[in-house]
Amino acid sequence: MTVLVISGTRAGVGKTVVAAAIAALAQDRGAGVAVLKPAQTGVAPEQPGDLARVRRLAGDVPTRELSRYPDRLSPEAAARRRGLPPVTPAEAARAASELHAAHETVLVEGTGGLLTRFDGDGGTVADVAWAIGGPVLIVTDAALGTLNVTALTAEVATRRGIDVLGVVVGSWPARPSLAHRTNLADLPVAAGAPLLGVLPEGLDAAGREEFLEEARRGLSPWFGGRFDPDSFARHVDAQH
Repeated sequence: MTVLVISGTRAGVGKTVVAAAIAALAQDRGAGVAVLKPAQTGVAPEQPGDLARVRRLAGDVPTRELSRYPDRLSPEAAARRRGLPPVTPAEAARAASELHAAHETVLVEGTGGLLTRFDGDGGTVADVAWAIGGPVLIVTDAALGTLNVTALTAEVATRRGIDVLGVVVGSWPARPSLAHRTNLADLPVAAGAPLLGVLPEGLDAAGREEFLEEARRGLSPWFGGRFDPDSFARHVDAQH
């Protein structure tokens, strides 16, 4: 890996946990990894943000946050409401490049979805990915409605010349519904890219060793894990 943009289909699908899991596996195999959060919203200056969660779960991972806004809005709206300067895609791409000069892998965690606005000129997470020139990993849930937003996200990426590496389910429920189970097979079709992992819900509360083991179990060998989508689907079917 070089620079990978991690984008959700919406807020709350598990982007931070996925970023932490990829970082934990990289750390475990001795690869240099850093995590960049261009814009943190909904967190006061003195409160821990997403990057603090990454460090708590993955260990001593170098991280960098460019701007923080206290209102839980898009970065553009949050900056405008407080009269603060926005983060531009160019600034985010430059920070990713600086981190990549010192680290083998840089994970760029977006805010919300791929078309979430960063600035008043219409700059989005997609523009960050395009400026970086790296692929996008789509993080989504597996509930009813996910196929539509996953397909829309993938279509936006490909139309803008951005490669979609794959899709990861960021929070798999302990009691999956019929929609959850059938969407496992349909998500790669919607994304036009492989299913590269399924992480269980509640993983944010895990200790360091448990988190690392769940990352191994839930992420593809591409990231250093041992997740196999066919084996996982058979396991889920056997439980129902």
